[in-house]
Amino acid sequence: MAQPTPARRICRDCDGFATVAITTGARNRDGSRVTLQADCRTCNGHGHTTPAAAFARAGR
Repeated sequence: MAQPTPARRICRDCDGFATVAITTGARNRDGSRVTLQADCRTCNGHGHTTPAAAFARAGR
């Protein structure tokens, strides 16, 4: 029988939307917008974080 995987915690800073596209206001030659991609600093663009208790156990 398959075991359920535990739910991973969603990052509290980005709420799971880890990468965003920011428009610069400029346009490319084909008329599309120039965008920059930015990742969440807390989860490094993953959208999930590790619980604090796991960090405390890993240090001992």
